Amino acid sequence: MTIEIDLSGRVALVTGSSRGIGRADALALARAGADVVLADIQLESGPDADDYGPLAQAARSQGLVYTEQTAEEIRSLGRRAVAVRCDVTDRGQVEAAAATVNILVANAATLDHVARFEDQSPELWERDLRVNLTGVFNCAQAVWPGMVERGWGRIVAMASVAGTLGGFGQASYAATKAGVTGLVKTLALEGGRHGITANAIVAGIIGTEAFAFGNAEMNERMVRRTALRRAGEPEEVANVVAFLCSDLASYVTGTALQVSGGIELFTF
Repeated sequence: MTIEIDLSGRVALVTGSSRGIGRADALALARAGADVVLADIQLESGPDADDYGPLAQAARSQGLVYTEQTAEEIRSLGRRAVAVRCDVTDRGQVEAAAATVNILVANAATLDHVARFEDQSPELWERDLRVNLTGVFNCAQAVWPGMVERGWGRIVAMASVAGTLGGFGQASYAATKAGVTGLVKTLALEGGRHGITANAIVAGIIGTEAFAFGNAEMNERMVRRTALRRAGEPEEVANVVAFLCSDLASYVTGTALQVSGGIELFTF
């Protein structure tokens, strides 16, 4: 018996899809047969990367902003794809991107606010809440009526072990990712009667551009804490996302699924 993930006829919205896990998610869904709306605050490399912090600037300098390129790659697979500029804090932009969508992968997040609690910026705290948590709320609320009407929907939101374990120097990030898991469980409860499943991916240390730009000593310390003794690959997260979006996972909802290499385990 062959088990095959088949998303033919589905339309997926992937936020934060310019690079890293979001890009891998979009490609995995397309390979499984879905058409994809790639939504990101930035569509291609350009001077406006300066507006979005040091990670975006570094990504631009290394040619690592892929949204338009990813759309072209998906089209080469025979699937439809469109890249749209979408700020998940802007409900108008979100609603425009969400038309006809029956799969939502809420991946967009900020990850550049790192400081001990007493030095955390109130302004960046509010920004992180808007992007990481309210952004998921906005996207889910935008796709919800269509999913209810069709009697089928899949919502997968990206959480983090920072939200389950805490994160030193990451008060805002950890708090928002903890909030994502609570939101997803509520969506699962309310969506179940409408054929909608909702799950969170609790990601561990994943070898994205953000990881590569991080402090090497800190990265090595986190890898040593991971039971598998390595960082995960974005595709390893994307494979789980594709599964959760398929009919193979039709009885899986309300989970906070660890894709973490065992970093949350007691290791020594």
